[in-house]
Amino acid sequence: MDKQDLRERVWDGLEDAGEARFPFPPHGRIPNFAGADAAADRLAALPEWEDADVLKANPDAPQLPVRRRALAEGTVVYMAQPRLRDERPFMKLDPAEIGDTDAAATVSKMDRYAEPVGPDAVPHVDLVVSGSVAVTEAGARVGKGEGYSDLEFAVLRELGAVDDATTVATTVHELQVVDESALDAPAPHDVPMDVVATPERVVRTESADDRPTGIRWDDLPEERVAEIPVLERFRP
Repeated sequence: MDKQDLRERVWDGLEDAGEARFPFPPHGRIPNFAGADAAADRLAALPEWEDADVLKANPDAPQLPVRRRALAEGTVVYMAQPRLRDERPFMKLDPAEIGDTDAAATVSKMDRYAEPVGPDAVPHVDLVVSGSVAVTEAGARVGKGEGYSDLEFAVLRELGAVDDATTVATTVHELQVVDESALDAPAPHDVPMDVVATPERVVRTESADDRPTGIRWDDLPEERVAEIPVLERFRP
């Protein structure tokens, strides 16, 4: 199935089933869903969560419970600015320096608490949590179509901040878990998921797909490179 057709199917399915949550509509975004708290709880019960000192999370609504829990438990959280628009595109949230971790985890108030840092200042990341529109039990992920999540991983991979020891997870509704036959084989720049957590279960994907080892310049249009200041330093 074409990725955009799959996205539309998932967005429609969440809306029609009454499982979508604010912000509305779910279309065109990483959709929020009923049970996002429970999915975060399942993720937080894993040893990879317990062992993580540094977490990188997406800024979308369904992963707010993940960010809040991580900060409340003393984990340093990094989030990327939208579209990596700044030369210091990663926002560092250190719970040791934050009074209100609940507020700090929200996108609307993050700027009051976060320190913008360049990719060089990001330490080794133990756990990456990505938002998804759809995902398979084999770990293939479909985002909203802009490619920034995979690019953020590639930038950090160039510097060794993420590597093969970094666990990559996503939290989704069961309606977002799709059959493998619905997707083509992942592209070389796609980051496979190691863990899929839903309100009902945890899937360890045991993905055989390789992670990108860095930025794949041939996959990036020149206009995308021009829009992202931090890419200039990595350009061959």
